[in-house]
Amino acid sequence: MVKELLKSVELFFKGASFYRGVVLTIAVALPLVLFYAINLLDFVLPVLMGIFVNAPSDIPGSLKRKVNGILISIALTVIITGIVLFLKPHFLLLLVALALLSFFSSMIAVYGFRGSLIAFSGLLAIVLALAVRNELHGVEIIIHMGLLAVGGLWYLSISLLLNRLASGKQENQLLSDTLALTGEYLILRGRIFTERESHDVLFKKLLELQTQISEKYETLRESLLLTRKNTGRSHLEEKRLLIFISLVDIFELAMANTVDYSKIDAIFGTQKKYLSAFSSVNETMGKHLIVLSEVMIKKGKIPTKNKLLDVYAQADKAINNYIEEVGLPKAREGVLTLRNLHTYQGQLLEQVRAIRRVMANVGNASKLSLKPKEANQFITLQEYRFGLILEHLSFKSTIFRHALRLSITIIAAYLLGNFLDIKNAYWIILTLVVIMRPNYGLTKARSQNRIIGTVIGAVVAVLIIFATQNTMIYGALALFSLTFAFSLIQQSYKTGAAFITIHVIFAYAILQPNALEVVGYRVLDTLIGAALAIVVNYVLWPLWEFKNLDQFILPVIKWNSKYLKATQKLYGSGSEPNNQYKIPRKEAFLAMSELNAAFQRMSQDPKSKQKEFELIYEIVTLNHTIVSAIASLGSFIQKHKVTSIKNQFDVFVVHITNTLKETANILDKNRKLELSTQQSIEEAKEELLDNYINLANERDREIQAGMLDVNEEKVIGLQEAHLLYNQLVWLKNLTNNLKKATYKYKKVIK
Repeated sequence: MVKELLKSVELFFKGASFYRGVVLTIAVALPLVLFYAINLLDFVLPVLMGIFVNAPSDIPGSLKRKVNGILISIALTVIITGIVLFLKPHFLLLLVALALLSFFSSMIAVYGFRGSLIAFSGLLAIVLALAVRNELHGVEIIIHMGLLAVGGLWYLSISLLLNRLASGKQENQLLSDTLALTGEYLILRGRIFTERESHDVLFKKLLELQTQISEKYETLRESLLLTRKNTGRSHLEEKRLLIFISLVDIFELAMANTVDYSKIDAIFGTQKKYLSAFSSVNETMGKHLIVLSEVMIKKGKIPTKNKLLDVYAQADKAINNYIEEVGLPKAREGVLTLRNLHTYQGQLLEQVRAIRRVMANVGNASKLSLKPKEANQFITLQEYRFGLILEHLSFKSTIFRHALRLSITIIAAYLLGNFLDIKNAYWIILTLVVIMRPNYGLTKARSQNRIIGTVIGAVVAVLIIFATQNTMIYGALALFSLTFAFSLIQQSYKTGAAFITIHVIFAYAILQPNALEVVGYRVLDTLIGAALAIVVNYVLWPLWEFKNLDQFILPVIKWNSKYLKATQKLYGSGSEPNNQYKIPRKEAFLAMSELNAAFQRMSQDPKSKQKEFELIYEIVTLNHTIVSAIASLGSFIQKHKVTSIKNQFDVFVVHITNTLKETANILDKNRKLELSTQQSIEEAKEELLDNYINLANERDREIQAGMLDVNEEKVIGLQEAHLLYNQLVWLKNLTNNLKKATYKYKKVIK
C-alpha cells in the first residue's frame, strides 16, 4: 500500500500535469519578483490576470494550434476586459455587455475542445474585470489592457521556452496515460470471460474506458501526426508514433476479442476453468502495459517479457488439456473458439512486444511509410469558419442552449450580488463559469465537488491562519497551492478546487488583515453559485440526453456499415490494411466513443429524465457488440488470406449492411439510404455451415484413420469456416435486434 502510494506520488511529480503547474507558478512568480524589485507592484496585478486568464488555453496538441489558441485567447480577454472596465460606471449598459459577452464567449465552444478553453478564458476575463476594485478611467484602462496582454504574451513565452527545454513531456504523458488506459481495458476484457455475473457492471466500465481512450487518441493524432507533417522526422517523434500505431492496433484487437457469451456458456458449460487461462493472458498484458506507462514517465527499466510468454504458453496448454478431457470430435467447437481467442491474443502480444522494442531502442524506429497526405486523413480537422457559430444559433444546439442559459444566470448572479450587497460577489459568477456545463448531470457533479473542495480548502486555510499570521508564509502557501491547483484540476476537480480555495484565501490574506472574513465569503459565494448552477440547468431549456441520442446512434450505424464494407474489400485482397480500411475503422471507433459518452451523460441525468434507460442501454450494447464483431472479422482476415467462402461472405455483408441502412432510415426519415440488391441469406448461411461441417467431417475421418497430426493449412481452414460462420450469423442477428430496438426507441421517444 505504501509502495503504491509512493509510486503514485513519484509519477505525479515527474508527470506533465505537475510540470504545467510549475510553468504557471514560474510565470506568476517572476513578474512578482521583478515588479517588487523596481517598486511597481501597482502594475503587477493586471499582468498576473493576463497570465491566469490565458493559461487554460495551453493544452497538448500541435505547436501551431497551441500558439494560435493562446494568441486568440489573449486578444479575446483584452477586448472583453476593456469593454467591461469602460462600461462599469454605467449599470444598465454593463448588464447588456455582460449578457452579450458571456453569450458570445460561450459560443466559441463550437470550435471543439481548444475552443471551449478559449471560451472559458473569455468568461474568466469577465470575472476578473469585475474584480478590479478601483474605478479606472481612460488611459488607465488602456494601460490595464496593455498589461493584461503583456501577461498573456509572457505566459506564452515562458510556456514555449520551458516546453522546449522539456521537449516531448506532454506527448510522453499522453502516451503514458493511453498505455495505462489500454492496459486497464485489456484487464477488463479478460475479466468478462470469467466473471459473467458481473457482465453489465464490467461492460459499463468498458464503455467509459473506450471514451477516454478515444479522446486520448484524438489528441495524440493531432500532436504526433501534425507535428510530423509540419516539422519532419525526428527519432523521438518516430518512436512515439510507432507506440501510438501499436496502441491503435491493440485497441482494435482487444475489441475483436468480443464473443457471443451465450454461445460460450452453451459450449463450455461447467468447463469454464479453461477460459481462466485466457483471462490471465489479458490481465498479464494489461498489467505489462501499465508498467510500461510508468516507465515512460519515470524512465526506469523495462520489465522482462518472460511472464507474458509464460501465460501465453499456459493458454495454449489449456487448449490441449481441454481436448484431452473432452475428446475430439466433441471438443471441436470449444477448441476452435479457444484457438481463435489464442490467435487474437498472439496478435496482441506481438503489438505489446513491439512497444517494448521501441521503448528499449531495439532496431530502427524511423522506417515509417506514412506519408503526409495519409497522416492528414487520420486527423479530425476542426472547422474554424465564423459561419459555424451562425449554424449553432438554434435551440437544437446544445452549445447555444448552454450559452443562453449561462449568460442569463450570470446576469441574475450579478443582480443578486448587488441587491444583497455581497462582498466579492463576482466569486458567485466565477463559480458559475467554472462549474456550469451543458449537461445537468455533469454540472451537478462539478457543483458537489466544488463545494466539497472549497470547504476542505477553507478548513485547511483557517487552521493555518489560526496557527500563524506571517504574510511570508501566506505568500509561499499561495504559490505552493497555485502549482497543485493547476496540476490537479483536470485529474481531480475536488482536490484542485481545494487548492484553488487555499490559493485565493492566502492571496487575499496578504492584502487584507481580516483573512477569516475572506474564508466565510468564499464558502458562501461558492454555495450560492453552485445552487444557481444546478437550479438553472434543470429549469432553463434543459436538453435531456434521452431526447438527444439520435445524433449519436446514427453515425455509429453508418460508420459500422462502412467499416464492414472496408473489411469485405480486405478479405481475399492479399494486401495489408490501407487507409480505405483504417479510416472507417477509426471513424467507427470514434462514433462509438461519442455514443458511449452520451449514454454516460444520460446516466447522470435525474432518474425521471432517464426514460427507456434499459432500451437505450440495449441499443448502445448492440452497437458496441457490432463494431467489436466487425473488428474480430477484420483482425482474422488481416492474418489469414483464405478465400474459400468469399461468395457467401459477400452475401452476408450485403444483407447486414442493408439491415444497418434500414435502421438508419428509421432514425432519419429525411435522408433515406438506398438498399443494395441482395441474394438469399438463408442459402448463404446453409453453404457456410455445410462448408464447416464438411471440413470437420473430413478431419474426423482423418482422426479415425489414425492421422492425429494436422497441417497448418487445414487448421486455418477450420478456424476460418468456424469463425466466419459464427461471426456472420451473429452479426446478422445483432443487426436484426438493433433494427427492432431502434424501431421501438423511435416509437417511444418522440
